Amino acid sequence: MADYQNVFIHNSSVVDQGCEIGEGTKIWHFSHIMPNSKIGRNVNIGQNVVVSPEVVLGNNVRVQNNVSIYTGVICEDDVFLGPSMVFTNVINPRSAIARKDQYRKTFVEKGATIGANATIVCGITLGRYCFVGAGAVVTKNVKPYSLVVGNPARPAGWYSEFGHRLHFDELGMATCPESQQKYQLEKNEVSKIK
Repeated sequence: MADYQNVFIHNSSVVDQGCEIGEGTKIWHFSHIMPNSKIGRNVNIGQNVVVSPEVVLGNNVRVQNNVSIYTGVICEDDVFLGPSMVFTNVINPRSAIARKDQYRKTFVEKGATIGANATIVCGITLGRYCFVGAGAVVTKNVKPYSLVVGNPARPAGWYSEFGHRLHFDELGMATCPESQQKYQLEKNEVSKIK
């Protein structure tokens, strides 16, 4: 195994050759990091996690226990992957038919949260700071700052960067109660006001 600087890897975990792992990252019990994965700084990978070949995890990503991250997934910085959530990478899998040449990319943008037991069908983008509710089955792109819930997942509101529900007034303005950041809702899109 490579000598990673200031990285904790539990002795029950396996890290294959050719991985990049950033400083301050922790990999806990019974996890498997497969070849050519790129893991940023200060990432926390929980127990019993699979990170498939060529997955990219940005800085400060939190991966909870029992998560499967398959080839084709790219997570930007500050993403939260809840317990037992799962990604897919083939749209029409069959055991007897190899489709490794048909993997679809899934992008999880900065600050997104995916709740426990959610399923993310491949080939979509989860927008920055979106919030996927526990148990949701996401089959379509998710807009930045939006909350989606259910099966199939549907829009159910908006969240701030701090994880607070946003309540918009008649002018389409909302303020995060914790940070006092202001947001604008226009044409069913939310943007943070600088």
